Amino acid sequence: MNRALGFSPRIYGLGAGVFFLSYVAFEIPSNVILARVGARWWIARIMISWGLVSSATMFIRGAAGFYTLRFLLGVAEAGFFPGLIYYLTRWFPARERARTIAAFMTATLVAGIVGGPISGALLSLDGTAGLAGWQWLFLLEGLPAVVLGFAVLRFLPERPDDAGWLTREEREALLGQLAEDAAARPTQARTTAAALKSGRVWLLAVVYFTIPVALYGMGFWLPQIIKAESGGTDFEVGLLSAIPYVLGAVGMVVAAGHSDRTGERRWHIALAAVGGGAAFALSGAFHGLAPSLGALSLAMLGLASMFGPFWTLATSRIGGVGAAAGIALINSVGNIGGFVGPSLIGYISDRTHSFTMGLVFIGAVLACGGVLALAVRDERSG
Repeated sequence: MNRALGFSPRIYGLGAGVFFLSYVAFEIPSNVILARVGARWWIARIMISWGLVSSATMFIRGAAGFYTLRFLLGVAEAGFFPGLIYYLTRWFPARERARTIAAFMTATLVAGIVGGPISGALLSLDGTAGLAGWQWLFLLEGLPAVVLGFAVLRFLPERPDDAGWLTREEREALLGQLAEDAAARPTQARTTAAALKSGRVWLLAVVYFTIPVALYGMGFWLPQIIKAESGGTDFEVGLLSAIPYVLGAVGMVVAAGHSDRTGERRWHIALAAVGGGAAFALSGAFHGLAPSLGALSLAMLGLASMFGPFWTLATSRIGGVGAAAGIALINSVGNIGGFVGPSLIGYISDRTHSFTMGLVFIGAVLACGGVLALAVRDERSG
């Protein structure tokens, strides 16, 4: 796409980041609406509109169209991730939440595992039916979200009371555990206003900001880094791009399980962030495919290991509509990092003709976030 439309690294990086401006702006309203109208309807709406806009990206002809559709994609998707995190808090008590969230979020990494090879294969359709390979990619990778949106509307139960596959005894036991969990933990924000004024929520948002800087910086630029180091075909680059996500998926589940067993969250976040940040910095210093890919895989391992403990810590002292607003605030402020990461790597690459300093930068940001996480009061604290 970049080659066909003449996009420089700066244009591509800015377009990748524009998504997050609208995503952030609409995140809190979207999640509050979800809490009011129900997860089933609102998540289905998000998925259907997001899939349609994503597929429409095949029609862009220049930078202006690219920026416009990336902005609209952010509007469509806003509220999806925090909405699902909020949804999970209504089904799982906190002592099981880190591994539950990690299990859910392995979908993100599995998408990276299968998405790279699939994207490479779709690019090989170049010229079929008069469409470029990148146009096929956007068309066929957007449509599954539309189909699954209708599946959500049909099958997703709103709350344990609605789950026909639970027996009465199972339903009562689950609701009892959730009630006991809520009563045992101090709740600081039950309303939208309380969540938006909470210093703890804002501190968590700043910590989370550092994660999308690294996650999306790597996600958008990893294939191009591998391409530069390997000179491989699009399909080969797709296969190699899957390796960091495989390691990240394993690390995410293992770290979350250990966090739940010990009940500790902050040090799990901090150690993973510092280790991942160091690996990002080292990847910028290495040259050659094997050492660069090895360091980036370790970086993804550290980055992915943060998610389960982080979101368990983030949801531990908020409840009701305040939970929806607080989770959305953390995710929206944090995802400004999704604009910063890809844009700055693109800008630095333009200026230096190298990915080195960009990778060092996102590694330093991630490590700082890990250190800052130690300042957040743990859910076990008074």
